[in-house]
Amino acid sequence: MAEVTFTKREMMPASVRVKAALSILGAAVLITSSAGCSLDDAQNKGNTKGEPIKGGILKVGSNGDIDRLDPALTAYVPVSALIRSVTRQLVSYETAEDESARITPKGDLASEVPAPTDDGRAYTFKLREGVQWDTPNTARPIVAEDVERGIKRLCNPYQASAHVSYFSTLVKGMDEFCEGFSGVSPEPAAMKEYIEKNDIAGISTPDPTTVRFDLKEQAGDFVYMLSLAAATPAPVEVLDYLPDSPEYRSNFIASGPYRVASYTPDKALTLERNPSWRAASDPLRAAHVDGVEMTMGLSSDAVTQQLQTGSLDMAFDTTISSSVAQQLRAASDPKISTVASGQVNPFIWMNTKTGNNNGALKNLKVRQALQYAVNKAAVVQTLGGTENTKVQHGIFGPGILGFHEFNLYPTPDDKGDPAKAKQLLAEAGYANGLKLKMPYRTKDLEAQVAQTIQASLGEAGIEVELIPVNPTDYYSKFLTNRSSTAEGAWDIAPVGWTPDWQGGAARSVFQPQFTFDKTPQTYNYMDYNNTEASALAAKAIAAENPEESAKLWGEVDEKVMSDAVVIPIAAPKAVLYHSKRVQNFLPYALSVQGDWANVWLEK
Repeated sequence: MAEVTFTKREMMPASVRVKAALSILGAAVLITSSAGCSLDDAQNKGNTKGEPIKGGILKVGSNGDIDRLDPALTAYVPVSALIRSVTRQLVSYETAEDESARITPKGDLASEVPAPTDDGRAYTFKLREGVQWDTPNTARPIVAEDVERGIKRLCNPYQASAHVSYFSTLVKGMDEFCEGFSGVSPEPAAMKEYIEKNDIAGISTPDPTTVRFDLKEQAGDFVYMLSLAAATPAPVEVLDYLPDSPEYRSNFIASGPYRVASYTPDKALTLERNPSWRAASDPLRAAHVDGVEMTMGLSSDAVTQQLQTGSLDMAFDTTISSSVAQQLRAASDPKISTVASGQVNPFIWMNTKTGNNNGALKNLKVRQALQYAVNKAAVVQTLGGTENTKVQHGIFGPGILGFHEFNLYPTPDDKGDPAKAKQLLAEAGYANGLKLKMPYRTKDLEAQVAQTIQASLGEAGIEVELIPVNPTDYYSKFLTNRSSTAEGAWDIAPVGWTPDWQGGAARSVFQPQFTFDKTPQTYNYMDYNNTEASALAAKAIAAENPEESAKLWGEVDEKVMSDAVVIPIAAPKAVLYHSKRVQNFLPYALSVQGDWANVWLEK
């Protein structure tokens, strides 16, 4: 899940071909084990005491709001915990102490994860008995057409999914379907008519419980893609509303163990039990608690304090400070744990579309100068030191297939090289330096990180104006707002990214951020594309074994970094903490957080 988080999901792609699929995927799991949400603190084994307890309300604290409630559109990692609780996908993951089990796809709506057929280019799923929509008046079975409808919604002309390219580039006929959809009026009635009257050639539904996907090529990570929120089936009723509109949200139809009881933007979200959900049909969600109450607008410190006192049970989008984490570890507090998720956070995007500074950031030498100027070691210290975070030099985080140690812009002890940066600026015609605008989110340690970046760039003669931004507005008003980007509302911006799925996940990093085929992607802010990198990625996806795939993805990383459009800085672990009464606190692979649908509360 993008995340787009500066602590995780930004949101997101890897691949291993399906020839000898089981052995390749198995190897990918081993190679990416550190990205599999491992509980690094052995003392925390879920804090499980005795038998599960039913009942109680799980209290969650949050700084910001959810990005989307519509599963087709969300790309924010923390929201994966919510989506997990109110929806279901064909495949998902279990929460378990065993690391391999946590990152192995399991049947969710599907009765099992099928082996591919047709030389690895087809997957046929059978739906479980008893899976239902919580539709108005009476429950209704989830059928194969709902699965296809969910995929069709991804390229709607009103608001396309950030994940649409995963499917449109792989499923036969989806490109053509989406091209036709692009010419439809972005209104509910017109979009509904197109979806219901047109099919995707590569998705067939021969009966209500069978759905088959035919792919253009072998793709060992396709099953992982189906675990994404974007692959959630859709009931026909949702087509009466604009995607994720207030009307959509107020008429949300759940399929998971919980449903939305109330939602007040930027204030609160409440979940209650879904009466249409059947436990016997769901092997992955035990649904011990009776509901969830999420309170928004809390500072990170306030969330931590309330977790310690017990007035909150879990955090949503905040993390505890490094100083508090050190204190908790020193006290051997069993409620603290760290989880590696393959994320790179923060890294800096450079705005190559703006004319600010006479278009300076369009100049490769200027971008290289910024690479040398950033004191990455200082940022790591700001984030709590090397116990929680390591310096990062490429786009793939530790544990991702393709990660390897390399550094195209080396500086002494990763502390930056102001002299080298000044030299490159002078060579580019900017001997007097630059003035750059950098927004940052007002949450967690992001203000301190922004100030650390500002200070290191200042030593290289680069003046940085810091722009504090409400977390909810950060992407919509700056990075994903193409008008603001082109008009120069920002020059550089720190973001974060966590792979969208577990297993070999390099595709979920590379594809949504660093490829462009004339169709804008949400998180490729610059429409960046390197044809050589894309060609290497295609070979990596088709590789016969994980070793070859890893080597090719490594070459992709180096190609992207040679263009210097982003500055990777750190690869942190997520530090998790919860209240004393929370039991069975085990991470859900996609949310990098405890699983609302499986914890229970000690009374």
